[in-house]
Amino acid sequence: MPWVSNLVTESAQVFNCEQELVGKGRRPLGDGSAIVGARVMCNRGCLFVSKGRRPLNKNVDGVNYFHVKVVGLLFVATTRANVSPSLVLELLQRIARVIKDYLGVLNEDSLRKNFVLVYELLDEVVDFGYVQTTSTELLKSYVFNEPIVVDAARLPTLGPAGIFMQGSKRMPGTAVTKSVVANEPGGRKREEIFVDIIEKISVTFSSSGYILTSEIDGTIQMKSYLTGNPEIRLALNEDLSIGRGGRSIYDSSGSSGSGAVILDDCNFHESVHLDSFEMDRTLTLVPPDGEFPVMNYRMTQEFKPPFHINALIEEAGSLKAEVILKIRAEFASSITANTILVQMPLPTYTTRVSFELEPGAVGQMTDFKEPNKKLEWSLKKIVGGSEHTLRAKLTFLQESHGNITKEAGPVSMTFTIPMYNASRLQVKYLQIAKKSKTYNPYRWVRYVTQSNSYVARI
Repeated sequence: MPWVSNLVTESAQVFNCEQELVGKGRRPLGDGSAIVGARVMCNRGCLFVSKGRRPLNKNVDGVNYFHVKVVGLLFVATTRANVSPSLVLELLQRIARVIKDYLGVLNEDSLRKNFVLVYELLDEVVDFGYVQTTSTELLKSYVFNEPIVVDAARLPTLGPAGIFMQGSKRMPGTAVTKSVVANEPGGRKREEIFVDIIEKISVTFSSSGYILTSEIDGTIQMKSYLTGNPEIRLALNEDLSIGRGGRSIYDSSGSSGSGAVILDDCNFHESVHLDSFEMDRTLTLVPPDGEFPVMNYRMTQEFKPPFHINALIEEAGSLKAEVILKIRAEFASSITANTILVQMPLPTYTTRVSFELEPGAVGQMTDFKEPNKKLEWSLKKIVGGSEHTLRAKLTFLQESHGNITKEAGPVSMTFTIPMYNASRLQVKYLQIAKKSKTYNPYRWVRYVTQSNSYVARI
């Protein structure tokens, strides 16, 4: 059962290389239905990649191709056998996570500089085609190449979403891009732990502005730089409940509101002990090296969406129409959203669009993508409680013969909101077992809310 792993970037500008793996003589895992074989290939492209949306898996000439996209890089695997797609996709995600743990930052530059290390990691993860381990901690015993650290100054500038909080202290998100195996200059290792509460929101608004569907997919990510793997106690909201209770938190505000937090379901990392979770909502764990999800959760209870979208399109003559888009931020003024992009498909016979922004608008850009007939409105940031309006005048090639609202839309929106979470799930405290009286590692917590599918019908 041949297995090929590819690492390529979206721009397809990574190196060419193909080489047979050398087996270590270890006993293969599984019953023969696992992956056999083994080559690692990094090349300039994938033969099934075409313009538009790429499928997660595809069969070409009897070869199954699978891929996942992680921060602009395509991790690709191929096999001629009928293996479980979920298994392959999960393996690719774990390989990306392991490489990120070792390199600190995952991008094309770090891959180029650390190709020998990446190759050694792949050699240990998949041996003779059989998956051995994807644990960063276990791989330390077999991987001996040191990572070449990419200069942090060359990384893209992070916005407010890249800020970690520790009380009133702030630390840029670049602090978490360190390798878990490399030491600080001088051979010392800074004792610290990072916790991310990341939520992806899916909301669908009706044409009249009512919420049709709403869902939150969240995860608590942890990355530990603690020596000796001490025991950690992580406390969540005491009023946290699991299971559909039919309650609403619509009237609660932001991440600092009060009231019960109700999750539909959740699952935990294998290292988490739930002995006291039912009593005081405390998780006990010994964190492994590297980044890992402590908890994944889902919520479909009614919640207050961070943005309200109003969209209107109406005819202004035989060959003209006007679009009015309004965005209102429903969170506190102390919070700022960034990297906002609003898109709206227009009728296929639209030939020209002229835009009108609010007087004094700063950090806003508009564009008409003529090939796919799409309106784009980007905003650098939106402060909580503010409202922004865009007017667009459309010119048509032909007269509309139907309902123009059915030929345009829906409006979609992408955004990132740091230090805000709609579910109000919080880390109340993070306790680390003390090795001595002077042992006091740094604890950093970050909340980030992102859009998954944020859509308003017209």
